[in-house]
Amino acid sequence: MAEKRESNWLNSTVIGASITSFLSDTSHEIVTVFLPSFLIMLGAPVYALGLVEGVSDGLSSFVKLFSGYYADKLEKRKEFSMLGYILTALFPLILVAATSWPVVLAGRAFGWLGRGIRGPPRDAILASSVDKKDLGKAFGIHRAGDTLGAIAGPLVAAYAVSSMQIPIREIFLISVIPGILAAVAFWLLVKEKKKATGSGSKSLILSLKEMPKRFNLFAAAVLSFGIADFSHTLLIFFAVTQLSPSMGLNGAAAAGAVLYLVRNASYALLSYPFGFLGDKLGRRKMLALGYLVAVITFVAFIFAPVDLLVYGVLFALAGAFIAAEDSLEGAVTGELLGDEKRGLGYGIISTANGIGDFASSIIVSSLWSVFGFTSGFAFSAAVGLIGTLVLLWTSLDTD
Repeated sequence: MAEKRESNWLNSTVIGASITSFLSDTSHEIVTVFLPSFLIMLGAPVYALGLVEGVSDGLSSFVKLFSGYYADKLEKRKEFSMLGYILTALFPLILVAATSWPVVLAGRAFGWLGRGIRGPPRDAILASSVDKKDLGKAFGIHRAGDTLGAIAGPLVAAYAVSSMQIPIREIFLISVIPGILAAVAFWLLVKEKKKATGSGSKSLILSLKEMPKRFNLFAAAVLSFGIADFSHTLLIFFAVTQLSPSMGLNGAAAAGAVLYLVRNASYALLSYPFGFLGDKLGRRKMLALGYLVAVITFVAFIFAPVDLLVYGVLFALAGAFIAAEDSLEGAVTGELLGDEKRGLGYGIISTANGIGDFASSIIVSSLWSVFGFTSGFAFSAAVGLIGTLVLLWTSLDTD
Protein backbone atom coordinates (compact mmCIF):
# COMPACT_ATOMS: atom_id res chain seq x y z
CA MET A 1 0.00 0.00 0.00
CA ALA A 2 1.32 3.43 -0.91
CA GLU A 3 2.38 5.55 2.01
CA LYS A 4 0.18 8.57 2.62
CA ARG A 5 1.93 11.88 2.12
CA GLU A 6 1.29 15.22 3.71
CA SER A 7 -1.48 16.97 1.78
CA ASN A 8 0.43 20.22 1.65
CA TRP A 9 3.33 19.88 -0.80
CA LEU A 10 5.24 22.62 1.02
CA ASN A 11 5.98 20.24 3.88
CA SER A 12 8.75 20.09 6.47
CA THR A 13 11.02 18.05 4.20
CA VAL A 14 10.75 20.48 1.28
CA ILE A 15 11.34 23.44 3.61
CA GLY A 16 14.15 21.67 5.48
CA ALA A 17 15.94 20.61 2.28
CA SER A 18 15.63 24.18 0.96
CA ILE A 19 17.11 25.68 4.14
CA THR A 20 19.91 23.12 4.07
CA SER A 21 20.75 23.90 0.47
CA PHE A 22 20.67 27.64 1.21
CA LEU A 23 23.27 27.23 3.94
CA SER A 24 25.43 24.77 2.01
CA ASP A 25 25.45 26.90 -1.13
CA THR A 26 26.26 29.99 0.93
CA SER A 27 29.30 28.09 2.16
CA HIS A 28 30.78 26.83 -1.07
CA GLU A 29 29.75 29.83 -3.18
CA ILE A 30 31.79 32.07 -0.87
CA VAL A 31 34.70 30.01 -2.17
CA THR A 32 33.52 29.72 -5.78
CA VAL A 33 33.16 33.43 -6.43
CA PHE A 34 36.87 34.00 -5.74
CA LEU A 35 38.19 30.70 -7.08
CA PRO A 36 39.15 32.05 -10.55
CA SER A 37 40.87 35.09 -9.03
CA PHE A 38 42.59 32.89 -6.43
CA LEU A 39 43.97 30.66 -9.19
CA ILE A 40 45.21 33.71 -11.09
CA MET A 41 46.92 34.91 -7.90
CA LEU A 42 48.66 31.51 -7.62
CA GLY A 43 49.90 31.87 -11.21
CA ALA A 44 47.79 29.02 -12.57
CA PRO A 45 47.55 28.58 -16.37
CA VAL A 46 44.24 29.16 -18.17
CA TYR A 47 43.53 25.44 -18.46
CA ALA A 48 43.90 24.95 -14.69
CA LEU A 49 40.38 26.16 -13.92
CA GLY A 50 38.97 23.78 -16.50
CA LEU A 51 40.87 20.91 -14.87
CA VAL A 52 39.77 21.94 -11.38
CA GLU A 53 36.14 22.05 -12.46
CA GLY A 54 36.28 19.08 -14.79
CA VAL A 55 38.08 16.68 -12.47
CA SER A 56 35.90 17.70 -9.52
CA ASP A 57 32.72 17.21 -11.54
CA GLY A 58 34.00 13.93 -12.95
CA LEU A 59 34.75 12.52 -9.50
CA SER A 60 31.42 13.78 -8.22
CA SER A 61 29.54 12.14 -11.09
CA PHE A 62 31.29 8.80 -10.53
CA VAL A 63 30.31 8.81 -6.87
CA LYS A 64 26.68 9.84 -7.52
CA LEU A 65 25.80 6.61 -9.28
CA PHE A 66 27.03 4.48 -6.37
CA SER A 67 25.59 6.82 -3.76
CA GLY A 68 22.11 6.60 -5.26
CA TYR A 69 22.32 2.82 -5.64
CA TYR A 70 23.57 2.05 -2.13
CA ALA A 71 21.33 4.63 -0.45
CA ASP A 72 18.36 2.79 -1.99
CA LYS A 73 19.78 -0.67 -1.30
CA LEU A 74 20.63 0.02 2.35
CA GLU A 75 17.65 2.32 2.97
CA LYS A 76 20.06 4.95 4.31
CA ARG A 77 19.25 7.97 2.16
CA LYS A 78 19.45 10.45 5.02
CA GLU A 79 22.73 9.08 6.36
CA PHE A 80 24.37 9.21 2.92
CA SER A 81 23.16 12.80 2.49
CA MET A 82 24.55 13.79 5.88
CA LEU A 83 28.00 12.40 5.06
CA GLY A 84 28.03 14.38 1.83
CA TYR A 85 27.07 17.64 3.52
CA ILE A 86 29.84 17.23 6.11
CA LEU A 87 32.53 16.61 3.47
CA THR A 88 31.36 19.62 1.44
CA ALA A 89 31.47 21.81 4.54
CA LEU A 90 35.09 20.91 5.29
CA PHE A 91 36.73 21.27 1.86
CA PRO A 92 37.56 25.02 2.19
CA LEU A 93 40.06 24.09 4.92
CA ILE A 94 42.25 22.51 2.23
CA LEU A 95 42.14 25.68 0.14
CA VAL A 96 43.22 27.78 3.10
CA ALA A 97 46.57 25.97 3.02
CA ALA A 98 46.93 25.90 -0.78
CA THR A 99 50.07 27.42 -2.33
CA SER A 100 49.66 25.90 -5.81
CA TRP A 101 46.78 25.10 -8.12
CA PRO A 102 47.11 21.28 -7.79
CA VAL A 103 46.30 21.67 -4.08
CA VAL A 104 43.25 23.70 -5.05
CA LEU A 105 42.30 20.84 -7.38
CA ALA A 106 42.63 18.35 -4.51
CA GLY A 107 40.51 20.50 -2.18
CA ARG A 108 37.79 21.10 -4.74
CA ALA A 109 37.70 17.38 -5.60
CA PHE A 110 37.27 16.53 -1.90
CA GLY A 111 34.34 18.95 -1.61
CA TRP A 112 32.70 17.73 -4.79
CA LEU A 113 33.06 14.16 -3.58
CA GLY A 114 30.71 15.23 -0.79
CA ARG A 115 28.33 16.83 -3.28
CA GLY A 116 28.29 13.61 -5.25
CA ILE A 117 27.45 11.53 -2.19
CA ARG A 118 24.66 13.77 -0.94
CA GLY A 119 22.78 14.66 -4.14
CA PRO A 120 20.91 11.54 -5.32
CA PRO A 121 19.67 10.37 -1.88
CA ARG A 122 18.61 13.91 -0.96
CA ASP A 123 16.67 14.32 -4.20
CA ALA A 124 15.04 10.91 -3.67
CA ILE A 125 13.93 11.95 -0.17
CA LEU A 126 12.54 15.20 -1.59
CA ALA A 127 10.67 13.49 -4.44
CA SER A 128 9.16 10.94 -2.06
CA SER A 129 7.78 13.66 0.21
CA VAL A 130 5.27 15.07 -2.33
CA ASP A 131 2.75 13.81 -4.88
CA LYS A 132 3.89 13.53 -8.51
CA LYS A 133 1.67 16.43 -9.55
CA ASP A 134 3.68 18.74 -7.27
CA LEU A 135 7.20 17.64 -8.18
CA GLY A 136 7.99 20.71 -10.25
CA LYS A 137 6.98 23.11 -7.49
CA ALA A 138 8.85 21.15 -4.82
CA PHE A 139 12.07 21.02 -6.81
CA GLY A 140 11.61 24.63 -7.88
CA ILE A 141 11.41 25.79 -4.26
CA HIS A 142 14.40 23.64 -3.36
CA ARG A 143 16.50 25.04 -6.18
CA ALA A 144 15.41 28.57 -5.28
CA GLY A 145 16.62 28.02 -1.72
CA ASP A 146 19.85 26.58 -3.08
CA THR A 147 20.39 29.59 -5.29
CA LEU A 148 19.52 32.14 -2.62
CA GLY A 149 22.58 30.69 -0.92
CA ALA A 150 24.49 31.29 -4.13
CA ILE A 151 23.44 34.94 -3.82
CA ALA A 152 24.25 35.22 -0.12
CA GLY A 153 27.67 33.61 -0.59
CA PRO A 154 29.04 36.19 -3.07
CA LEU A 155 27.50 39.03 -1.02
CA VAL A 156 29.26 37.82 2.13
CA ALA A 157 32.51 37.37 0.19
CA ALA A 158 32.31 40.79 -1.46
CA TYR A 159 31.55 42.52 1.85
CA ALA A 160 34.37 40.68 3.59
CA VAL A 161 36.89 41.76 0.96
CA SER A 162 35.72 45.31 0.22
CA SER A 163 34.51 46.55 3.62
CA MET A 164 36.37 44.39 6.13
CA GLN A 165 39.56 43.90 4.08
CA ILE A 166 39.66 40.19 4.97
CA PRO A 167 42.18 38.20 2.87
CA ILE A 168 40.77 35.55 0.54
CA ARG A 169 42.27 32.67 2.53
CA GLU A 170 40.52 33.82 5.69
CA ILE A 171 37.26 34.16 3.76
CA PHE A 172 37.62 30.51 2.78
CA LEU A 173 37.92 29.71 6.48
CA ILE A 174 34.74 31.66 7.29
CA SER A 175 32.84 29.64 4.68
CA VAL A 176 33.09 26.50 6.83
CA ILE A 177 30.53 27.90 9.31
CA PRO A 178 27.40 27.87 7.10
CA GLY A 179 28.52 24.50 5.71
CA ILE A 180 28.41 22.91 9.16
CA LEU A 181 25.06 24.58 9.88
CA ALA A 182 23.70 23.01 6.67
CA ALA A 183 24.49 19.52 7.92
CA VAL A 184 22.82 20.29 11.25
CA ALA A 185 19.71 21.69 9.53
CA PHE A 186 19.40 18.63 7.29
CA TRP A 187 19.58 16.24 10.22
CA LEU A 188 17.01 18.16 12.27
CA LEU A 189 14.47 19.21 9.63
CA VAL A 190 14.40 16.63 6.81
CA LYS A 191 12.24 13.54 7.34
CA GLU A 192 13.05 10.41 5.38
CA LYS A 193 10.05 8.22 4.57
CA LYS A 194 11.17 4.63 5.14
CA LYS A 195 9.98 2.43 2.28
CA ALA A 196 10.89 -0.98 0.95
CA THR A 197 13.40 -0.35 -1.84
CA GLY A 198 12.72 -3.54 -3.80
CA SER A 199 16.41 -3.70 -4.78
CA GLY A 200 17.18 -6.68 -2.50
CA SER A 201 20.39 -8.36 -3.53
CA LYS A 202 20.33 -7.12 -7.10
CA SER A 203 23.67 -5.94 -8.43
CA LEU A 204 24.19 -2.42 -9.69
CA ILE A 205 24.48 -3.69 -13.27
CA LEU A 206 21.19 -5.59 -13.06
CA SER A 207 19.47 -2.60 -11.46
CA LEU A 208 20.71 -0.37 -14.30
CA LYS A 209 19.40 -2.82 -16.90
CA GLU A 210 15.95 -2.75 -15.30
CA MET A 211 15.52 1.03 -15.54
CA PRO A 212 12.51 2.02 -17.72
CA LYS A 213 13.22 2.72 -21.38
CA ARG A 214 11.75 6.22 -21.39
CA PHE A 215 13.87 7.15 -18.39
CA ASN A 216 16.97 5.95 -20.23
CA LEU A 217 16.02 8.09 -23.23
CA PHE A 218 15.62 11.09 -20.94
CA ALA A 219 19.04 10.41 -19.38
CA ALA A 220 20.54 10.33 -22.89
CA ALA A 221 19.07 13.78 -23.58
CA VAL A 222 20.46 15.12 -20.30
CA LEU A 223 23.91 13.77 -21.16
CA SER A 224 23.75 15.25 -24.67
CA PHE A 225 22.99 18.72 -23.36
CA GLY A 226 25.43 18.35 -20.45
CA ILE A 227 28.39 18.11 -22.83
CA ALA A 228 27.61 21.71 -23.83
CA ASP A 229 26.93 23.05 -20.34
CA PHE A 230 30.37 24.04 -19.02
CA SER A 231 31.01 25.22 -15.46
CA HIS A 232 29.74 28.68 -14.49
CA THR A 233 33.15 29.53 -13.02
CA LEU A 234 34.50 29.51 -16.58
CA LEU A 235 32.06 32.32 -17.34
CA ILE A 236 33.53 34.28 -14.43
CA PHE A 237 37.01 33.54 -15.78
CA PHE A 238 35.92 34.79 -19.21
CA ALA A 239 34.49 38.03 -17.79
CA VAL A 240 37.51 38.72 -15.57
CA THR A 241 39.89 38.12 -18.47
CA GLN A 242 37.94 40.33 -20.87
CA LEU A 243 37.42 43.18 -18.40
CA SER A 244 40.92 43.23 -16.87
CA PRO A 245 42.55 45.40 -19.58
CA SER A 246 40.11 48.25 -18.88
CA MET A 247 39.36 47.69 -15.18
CA GLY A 248 42.52 46.09 -13.78
CA LEU A 249 42.57 42.66 -12.13
CA ASN A 250 41.02 43.78 -8.84
CA GLY A 251 38.26 45.73 -10.56
CA ALA A 252 37.57 42.88 -12.96
CA ALA A 253 37.48 40.37 -10.09
CA ALA A 254 34.91 42.55 -8.30
CA ALA A 255 32.92 42.83 -11.53
CA GLY A 256 33.08 39.06 -11.93
CA ALA A 257 31.60 38.66 -8.45
CA VAL A 258 28.77 41.07 -9.32
CA LEU A 259 28.05 39.27 -12.60
CA TYR A 260 27.96 35.96 -10.79
CA LEU A 261 25.52 37.50 -8.33
CA VAL A 262 23.31 38.58 -11.23
CA ARG A 263 23.40 35.07 -12.62
CA ASN A 264 22.43 33.59 -9.26
CA ALA A 265 19.65 36.13 -8.67
CA SER A 266 18.12 35.19 -12.03
CA TYR A 267 18.48 31.52 -11.12
CA ALA A 268 16.74 31.99 -7.77
CA LEU A 269 13.89 34.09 -9.17
CA LEU A 270 13.10 31.72 -12.03
CA SER A 271 13.51 28.29 -10.40
CA TYR A 272 10.00 28.15 -8.94
CA PRO A 273 8.26 29.64 -12.03
CA PHE A 274 9.93 27.05 -14.27
CA GLY A 275 8.89 24.27 -11.89
CA PHE A 276 5.33 25.60 -11.62
CA LEU A 277 4.94 25.96 -15.40
CA GLY A 278 6.43 22.51 -15.85
CA ASP A 279 3.72 21.02 -13.62
CA LYS A 280 1.07 22.85 -15.67
CA LEU A 281 2.37 22.73 -19.25
CA GLY A 282 4.64 19.69 -19.40
CA ARG A 283 7.98 19.37 -17.67
CA ARG A 284 10.02 18.11 -20.60
CA LYS A 285 8.71 20.83 -22.92
CA MET A 286 9.63 23.54 -20.41
CA LEU A 287 13.04 21.91 -19.91
CA ALA A 288 13.59 21.98 -23.68
CA LEU A 289 12.78 25.71 -23.60
CA GLY A 290 15.46 26.15 -20.95
CA TYR A 291 17.97 24.25 -23.07
CA LEU A 292 17.14 26.51 -26.03
CA VAL A 293 17.77 29.61 -23.90
CA ALA A 294 21.23 28.18 -23.18
CA VAL A 295 21.98 27.82 -26.89
CA ILE A 296 20.92 31.42 -27.54
CA THR A 297 23.07 32.60 -24.62
CA PHE A 298 26.19 30.82 -25.90
CA VAL A 299 25.73 32.36 -29.34
CA ALA A 300 25.18 35.81 -27.82
CA PHE A 301 28.50 35.61 -25.93
CA ILE A 302 30.30 35.18 -29.27
CA PHE A 303 29.05 38.51 -30.59
CA ALA A 304 28.80 40.48 -27.33
CA PRO A 305 30.98 43.60 -26.98
CA VAL A 306 33.23 43.88 -23.93
CA ASP A 307 30.70 45.76 -21.84
CA LEU A 308 29.71 45.19 -18.22
CA LEU A 309 26.01 45.88 -18.83
CA VAL A 310 25.84 43.48 -21.79
CA TYR A 311 27.61 40.83 -19.77
CA GLY A 312 25.06 41.40 -17.00
CA VAL A 313 22.20 40.55 -19.39
CA LEU A 314 23.98 37.42 -20.61
CA PHE A 315 24.78 36.25 -17.08
CA ALA A 316 21.07 36.71 -16.23
CA LEU A 317 20.18 34.46 -19.19
CA ALA A 318 22.74 31.94 -17.92
CA GLY A 319 20.88 31.92 -14.61
CA ALA A 320 17.58 31.40 -16.43
CA PHE A 321 18.60 28.25 -18.27
CA ILE A 322 20.22 26.76 -15.17
CA ALA A 323 16.97 27.42 -13.27
CA ALA A 324 15.06 25.39 -15.84
CA GLU A 325 17.69 22.66 -15.94
CA ASP A 326 18.02 22.13 -12.18
CA SER A 327 14.33 22.45 -11.34
CA LEU A 328 12.94 20.32 -14.12
CA GLU A 329 15.52 17.58 -14.58
CA GLY A 330 14.88 16.52 -10.98
CA ALA A 331 11.12 16.79 -11.38
CA VAL A 332 11.11 14.73 -14.59
CA THR A 333 13.21 12.03 -12.93
CA GLY A 334 10.73 11.82 -10.05
CA GLU A 335 7.87 11.68 -12.55
CA LEU A 336 9.35 8.81 -14.56
CA LEU A 337 10.36 6.56 -11.65
CA GLY A 338 8.70 4.90 -8.68
CA ASP A 339 10.13 5.49 -5.23
CA GLU A 340 12.03 2.19 -5.14
CA LYS A 341 14.21 3.31 -8.08
CA ARG A 342 14.53 7.02 -7.41
CA GLY A 343 17.85 7.00 -5.58
CA LEU A 344 19.50 5.14 -8.45
CA GLY A 345 17.62 7.27 -10.98
CA TYR A 346 18.90 10.50 -9.48
CA GLY A 347 22.35 8.95 -9.41
CA ILE A 348 22.12 8.21 -13.14
CA ILE A 349 20.94 11.73 -14.00
CA SER A 350 23.58 13.29 -11.78
CA THR A 351 26.23 11.08 -13.35
CA ALA A 352 25.09 12.08 -16.83
CA ASN A 353 25.35 15.72 -15.82
CA GLY A 354 28.72 15.13 -14.19
CA ILE A 355 30.15 13.42 -17.26
CA GLY A 356 28.81 16.28 -19.34
CA ASP A 357 30.29 18.88 -16.99
CA PHE A 358 33.67 17.12 -17.03
CA ALA A 359 33.73 16.91 -20.82
CA SER A 360 32.43 20.43 -21.44
CA SER A 361 34.73 22.14 -18.93
CA ILE A 362 37.83 20.39 -20.28
CA ILE A 363 36.87 20.88 -23.93
CA VAL A 364 35.78 24.51 -23.61
CA SER A 365 38.78 25.58 -21.52
CA SER A 366 41.11 23.79 -23.96
CA LEU A 367 39.46 25.46 -26.94
CA TRP A 368 39.77 28.82 -25.20
CA SER A 369 43.47 28.19 -24.54
CA VAL A 370 44.27 27.22 -28.13
CA PHE A 371 41.77 29.03 -30.36
CA GLY A 372 40.24 31.75 -28.21
CA PHE A 373 36.90 32.28 -26.50
CA THR A 374 34.75 32.21 -29.66
CA SER A 375 35.58 28.57 -30.38
CA GLY A 376 34.44 27.40 -26.92
CA PHE A 377 31.11 29.22 -27.08
CA ALA A 378 30.51 27.94 -30.64
CA PHE A 379 31.13 24.36 -29.48
CA SER A 380 28.67 24.74 -26.61
CA ALA A 381 26.01 26.28 -28.84
CA ALA A 382 26.24 23.50 -31.42
CA VAL A 383 26.25 20.63 -28.91
CA GLY A 384 23.56 22.31 -26.79
CA LEU A 385 21.27 22.48 -29.82
CA ILE A 386 21.76 18.75 -30.37
CA GLY A 387 20.83 18.09 -26.75
CA THR A 388 17.71 20.24 -27.10
CA LEU A 389 16.58 18.31 -30.17
CA VAL A 390 17.22 14.96 -28.45
CA LEU A 391 15.07 16.03 -25.50
CA LEU A 392 12.23 17.16 -27.76
CA TRP A 393 12.39 13.87 -29.68
CA THR A 394 12.30 11.75 -26.52
CA SER A 395 9.39 13.70 -25.04
CA LEU A 396 7.00 13.60 -28.01
CA ASP A 397 4.91 10.74 -26.65
CA THR A 398 5.47 11.12 -22.91
CA ASP A 399 4.06 14.51 -21.82
